[in-house]
Amino acid sequence: MAAKNKFLNAMKMPAIADMFSSEADRQRESGDLVTEVPLSELHPFVNHPFEVRDDEDMQKLVDSIKENGVLTNLTVRPRAEGGYEIISGHRRFHAAQLAGLDKIKVQVRDVDDDQAIIDMVDANIQREHISPMEKARAYAMRLEAVKHQGRRTDLTSDQLGPKLTAAEKVAAGVQDTQTQVKRYIRLNSLVPDLQKKVDSGTLKFNPAVELSYLTPDEQQSFLDYAEAQDCTPSLSQAQKLKAASKEGTLTLDKLEEIMSAQKPSVAPREPVLNINVSKVAQYFPTGCTKQQMENRILKILESYFRQMAHEQAHEEER
Repeated sequence: MAAKNKFLNAMKMPAIADMFSSEADRQRESGDLVTEVPLSELHPFVNHPFEVRDDEDMQKLVDSIKENGVLTNLTVRPRAEGGYEIISGHRRFHAAQLAGLDKIKVQVRDVDDDQAIIDMVDANIQREHISPMEKARAYAMRLEAVKHQGRRTDLTSDQLGPKLTAAEKVAAGVQDTQTQVKRYIRLNSLVPDLQKKVDSGTLKFNPAVELSYLTPDEQQSFLDYAEAQDCTPSLSQAQKLKAASKEGTLTLDKLEEIMSAQKPSVAPREPVLNINVSKVAQYFPTGCTKQQMENRILKILESYFRQMAHEQAHEEER
């Protein structure tokens, strides 16, 4: 009898409500709901670090949407004040506006602020065209979110195995190492005008990281000097500026001394002419080495130009 009851329980039919639940109900239970919403109800992510550019790629996206619609749903989350905050899909949202759409399909996720930041950064950080400062701001936001999540986890769970640092978690899944992530985050300590120079390429990444250790006033003094002299620092000069700042000796005179010092000259490399041996081997005896071929070619050229000079002189005498 017990075996029979066990069999009947295993064969128990689902409840009527479960049998007729909608796809929307099942999506809500899973935490993700796909729906169509008016564009007017969508709002950019707060402090979104990635710029949406009206460039050639954007125009291509607009043309694609006009022809095929938005192929990938935006990811959003509900806002307490109404509407939805975009987690990923800011470029698609902007392109949909330019294409004249009124509504767009979105995947609604119910996530907290920290997870929303992590999802937003992860969805954008692998894009092809990202400026150094976009990456710097994104890494900084993700680092703070991971730290906050880590503090909550430490309070609610036992530690199993070695604990990853926040920077290691940020570096996981991206192309940059933990050290490189930290160096990008340092760029956020630059004054805005130096940040612009990093993005424009007039201030290289490695010197910029060193300059980020200067105080804001020291950075502004450097910026004024660099613009007046139309110069950029080498890595060595930036490191010396950082050291002087740490020692408290980075006066205007010291700054000028470091920046006006002659950079070590590097002798230009002598141009090299490479000729494939197989192309000239037929003109030399079998077994002739590469060096022997080179010497023979030089002698032939010398003889040729002597002959040319002789013929030219003979022509002038006529």
